[in-house]
Amino acid sequence: MDQTVSVPGLLDSIQQQWLAKYDPEKEAQKQNQRDLYTQLVISTALGLIAFVSFCILRPRWRTLYAARKQQSNRASSLPELPDTFFGWIPTLYRITDGEVLRSAGLDAFVFLNFFRMAIKFLTVAFFAVLIVMTPVRKHFGTDTPQGPPRNDTGRHPAILASLTTELPTDGHPVASLINLTTSGDKYPPGYFWMHVIFVYLFTALLFHLVNQETKKVIKIRQEYLGSQSTVTDRTIRLSGIPEELRSEEKLQEFIENLEIGKVESMTLCRDWSELDHLMDERAQVLRRLEEAWAVYLGRRQVERNRETLPIAQPPPPEPLASDESAEEDSGLLNDGQSRNVTKPYAKKRPITTIRFGFLKLKSQKVDAIDYYEEKLRRLDEKIKETRQKEFQPTALAFITLDSIAAAQMAVQAILDPSPSRLIAHVAPAPPDIVWRNTYQSRTSRMARAWSITVFVGVLSIFWSALLVPVAALLEIEQIRKVLPGFGAVLDEHKVLKSLVQTGLPTLVLSLLAVAVPYIYDWLSNMQGMISQGEVELSVISKNFFFTFYNLFIFYTVLGSATNLTATLDSLKDALKDTSYVANQLASRIEDYGQFFINLIILQGLGLLPLRLLEFGSVSLYPITLMGAKTPRDFAELVQPPVFKYGFFLPQTLLIFIICIVYSVLPSGLEALLFGLIYFIIGYFTYKYQLLYAMDHNQHSTGKAWPIICYRAMLGAGVFQIAMVGWLALRGAFEQSALTAPLVLVTIWFSYFYGHSYEPLTKFIALSSVQRHKSRDRRPSDPFEENVWRSDSGDVSENSDPITVDEARERGLTFMNPNLVSP
Repeated sequence: MDQTVSVPGLLDSIQQQWLAKYDPEKEAQKQNQRDLYTQLVISTALGLIAFVSFCILRPRWRTLYAARKQQSNRASSLPELPDTFFGWIPTLYRITDGEVLRSAGLDAFVFLNFFRMAIKFLTVAFFAVLIVMTPVRKHFGTDTPQGPPRNDTGRHPAILASLTTELPTDGHPVASLINLTTSGDKYPPGYFWMHVIFVYLFTALLFHLVNQETKKVIKIRQEYLGSQSTVTDRTIRLSGIPEELRSEEKLQEFIENLEIGKVESMTLCRDWSELDHLMDERAQVLRRLEEAWAVYLGRRQVERNRETLPIAQPPPPEPLASDESAEEDSGLLNDGQSRNVTKPYAKKRPITTIRFGFLKLKSQKVDAIDYYEEKLRRLDEKIKETRQKEFQPTALAFITLDSIAAAQMAVQAILDPSPSRLIAHVAPAPPDIVWRNTYQSRTSRMARAWSITVFVGVLSIFWSALLVPVAALLEIEQIRKVLPGFGAVLDEHKVLKSLVQTGLPTLVLSLLAVAVPYIYDWLSNMQGMISQGEVELSVISKNFFFTFYNLFIFYTVLGSATNLTATLDSLKDALKDTSYVANQLASRIEDYGQFFINLIILQGLGLLPLRLLEFGSVSLYPITLMGAKTPRDFAELVQPPVFKYGFFLPQTLLIFIICIVYSVLPSGLEALLFGLIYFIIGYFTYKYQLLYAMDHNQHSTGKAWPIICYRAMLGAGVFQIAMVGWLALRGAFEQSALTAPLVLVTIWFSYFYGHSYEPLTKFIALSSVQRHKSRDRRPSDPFEENVWRSDSGDVSENSDPITVDEARERGLTFMNPNLVSP
């Protein structure tokens, strides 16, 4: 007797029987909890070891962990940190913004202010989710995290896999069952309105904090820069100078005819390439001569210093020249005089091999000291002759005016009606100028900039292909296909499975995020920028693009592409269909929530304490010490490491964006909690390094703040797009439609921010420049007081406060150092 079988009913019946034996949601929840606990234990253990080691070694190795405090006059006003185990933390916390500005400048203040803004946002969002959203989810039983990624049928892959093996195939179209769809999970009426409300609330909170903190940064920046008087603030960088004005006299006449101010000094950049090459060659020869003398004299007496690393070190190096006013042609070692060196035995002079003739095929061994001394003498004579030459002028000049107001009027005005002619920019500080790029033509710099931009795009595709094997570790099915034996071992050992699927990918990505910025730093230096401040901002942008695209978009949009072919197909789909990225982001973002939470845990609890320990400097120190020979080498060993904002800020921005995106999703409570912990630990870590341990020489006057705010708006846009798709995929089309206008609001807010606030983060208002000149004026707003003034009253009422920039630029001029030194 024939019986009519309902295929959907048969599918539901089989699914219910299968779920009675195995509940994939509960198994996925257990696996997620196991992964979370495993990452938490490993990261906490790693972080505790690093933190305890730092607290023990900090008072012992002061030349490493207090290098900036000991060697920089700008940090001398900072309070001494207690030598107790935890006593340094309250003292560090009590350091005010004024002390940060006085000792570290605007760049450090802006960087730390971002951490405070993030802490405010995450604190409010965390308690809002904890008090409101979490109880609602628990009440309705809708807080269960999603399991592994499902296929297009909406059913768990394991169920569909069982259908092909357990269902009878007599007369039933089993294969067609896979393409059937069923209704999604049932949610209580009005449940998704809660998500819409919180998306609006968190967006408003973020924009409010961006607006509030930007006003704060602008006020401090305007007061800080308007009150100081440095040569940089009175100098403009004029580019696009036509050939008829490429002389100091004509250019000065042109500027003064504009009636904005008088010209105090001027440096018309010229083609100094020949001189710069000679100076590079001289520096190399000088290094080799110093090494040859160090090898010959052999005076490496070992003296243990308990405040340094526990490795044998020589005594402090003596200066290379005893007379600072000596002429540049004086002998490097005083012509052999005063060399009363007592050697225990006769020692041979070092030998070097020189090559000459056709294709350098001939060689000869000569005395190294005599050879390099003679070569240095000839180079010095050639350099003196070259300095007397008349160099070809270029289209760039640094013009110092008689007031800050005159310089600001010049950079904020259009000086010439012709395009690309006589364009005034804010000048960088003299120590930050890359003089080699000043005589590069605009065409050359543009060609470099565009070629490196294209190369960065190619590198992004390369990183995506490189990350394909790492993405495969997130899906156990792919491991079973490629390595069946290893997959079976992972199924038997749950902890090992958690390590492979969560710990290993997050560790690989973290290490990649540490290594890749060095490549982008080198590319930015090759791009032809005029100052190191511009290079630093470029590194921030490039590194953020890498972290945001390769470490976030790749895993959420292309995460299931576990081979190169699939990755290329996904990229083609994304280019053909503009909605592909949004759909993939909405459908997969929740599935990868646990992965990104584990990444935040590793970064915050594990790697930030290692950064505080300066593990890289400690581990590389023995290698560097073994290669050190000369007094110059040993002097460089004790220099404070350089803090590069382009290496640390992009990762922090990415974590902030991840916390924003996941704030309303079921895994949002964990993301907000561990994100808050990350920013609290990061605030103390970076505040200590910026003030006490590391040096930072770039002079961008806080120009990284607009970059931070625009990236926060980008995170808000991704958050809104993801929630629009997430709600639509769950059938909440009305709520999804009401959330969509927030994307337009974010675009409008970014335009409003760029039009209203961004100019004040680049320039100094004329009223701010004039403010410090009126001694009788009292600020009506308490915030207008100079926050960098010493609380102890060390600044007299009749003198302006000495800022970190004034101290650094005292006595400096806009002059290519190769023209005058040595």
